[in-house]
Order: sequence, then C-alpha cells, then structure tokens
Amino acid sequence: MSLRPVSMVDGVYDNIYERLMSLEIAPGARIAIDVLARDLDISQTPVREALSRLEREGLVRKAHLIGYSAAPQLTRKQFDDLYEFRLLLEPEGAKLAARNMTSEAMAAIEAIAADMENSGTPVDRNSRYSRFARADAQFHDAILRVGGNNVMRQALSGQHVHLHLFRLMFHARVTAEALEEHERLLVALRNRDPDAAAQAMRDHIQRSHDRLLAAFE
Repeated sequence: MSLRPVSMVDGVYDNIYERLMSLEIAPGARIAIDVLARDLDISQTPVREALSRLEREGLVRKAHLIGYSAAPQLTRKQFDDLYEFRLLLEPEGAKLAARNMTSEAMAAIEAIAADMENSGTPVDRNSRYSRFARADAQFHDAILRVGGNNVMRQALSGQHVHLHLFRLMFHARVTAEALEEHERLLVALRNRDPDAAAQAMRDHIQRSHDRLLAAFE
C-alpha cells in the first residue's frame, strides 16, 4: 500500500474498515497491531491511530492488557432496540427536513444519493459495499441536518447505527431495494411534503428491519 504520509492513517483506516464491514475480520476476533503493520508494510503508529478512530465508531473495542478486537455483531435485542430508536427519531427528522428544505440543501442530499447509485464497479465488492454503508450514513445524517434538530442528529450519529447494521448484511442483497426507498423519500423532500417524507422514512426503516431479520435466522 503506497500512501503519502498525510493520507497514511486514512488509508489504513479504510483498509481495516473494509475488512470489518465485509467480515473478513470476524466479529469478536482479536486485531493484532504488529500483524496489521507487517501486512500493510508500515509502522505501528498509523495502525494505532486508525484503530483509535474505529474504536470511537464502535467498530473495534480495546480491552486492558488484551488490546483491540472487532466489535461483536449486534444481538437481536440490540437490533430491535436500534430500529425502535430509528422509528421514533427519523420519520420526525424527515418531516422537519421537508419543512426546512432549500434548493441548496436538496442539491447536497441529491449528490449523496447519486454517490450511492454510483458506488460502482471499478473497485472490489468489499470497497464498494463499505463505501455504500458510509454514504448511507451520510444520507440519513444530511436529512437530519436539514431538519435542524441537533439533539436528534447527535443521538443518531452517536450510535453509529448504519455501520453496525451494515455489518449484519454484507451477504444480503439490500442495496437496490434501499435505493428505491430512498428515491421515494427524495420525491417527498423535493416536493416539501412533510407527511409524505415522514411516511417514506418510516416505510424505509421498517423494510430495512424486515430485510435484516434474516441475519438472525
């Protein structure tokens, strides 16, 4: 991996993030800093910095005297709790966003949606999937940002919901269905229709829940 020093931590972060999201590093598995550093042919310092960022996102955990390990998968209870939380928060956030929508804000949300559509073909599946997960988080965050309630926005981002949910569904075919549901939401936001936006968000979250239930079977 040939990286300029300024981007080295970002590159290492992306590499480990993709391995975690695609389950190449299995949930609960120990992550040895020296092994990763050797594998990437770099010093241990950028590996430590990257793991520290991933720890803040809840994707890795650090235990005293043991070191880092990949976070375990969500339990069924944690999964259901997250979706209850999303259903309380995000339809209302979408309603507020439709009320507050400006042409500039809409253009920014459309750009993220287009990025998801094109999270495309040139790279391998792991990279594409990991990028889609990140863009999905940005899409939902952008809607809450337009809604303007910062407490709601911070509550959702603090849970890193999308990253944990996407780890459940690497082997599922979900992206096409999610994009169709996003399109309904975009139409409601373009039309500045609060009730339609709330309903589109509610439907999207409920369908996402139903798709991911297969992970627990």
